[in-house]
Amino acid sequence: MSGFFLYAYIVAFGFVASGICASSARLMTGRALGFAVDPTFGPATAILGVFVRVLAGPAILMRNSILGALSDGRPVFWLALSTMIATIWSFLSGVLLVGIIFGFTGNI
Repeated sequence: MSGFFLYAYIVAFGFVASGICASSARLMTGRALGFAVDPTFGPATAILGVFVRVLAGPAILMRNSILGALSDGRPVFWLALSTMIATIWSFLSGVLLVGIIFGFTGNI
């Protein structure tokens, strides 16, 4: 049973990191973060924008799917599928971030 809690913790860690990243980007730019990268800022900013979107992807995906279900009347199946994809994405992000944190501290 402790394995389930470890997976749930890592998913929560990844989703919280995603939310913080998406909220920070919205705070800095003044608009909601989407999957499209604006190339007018230059190549270095565009590459950084890709990394930000990879980390913030689950939050962007869930925001878009919830808004689509509420305003467009999309079927519940698409919301469930988006939730499943965001959960797997959060798990992978959480594994990466927890691995980086424990790698820097040397407590593996």
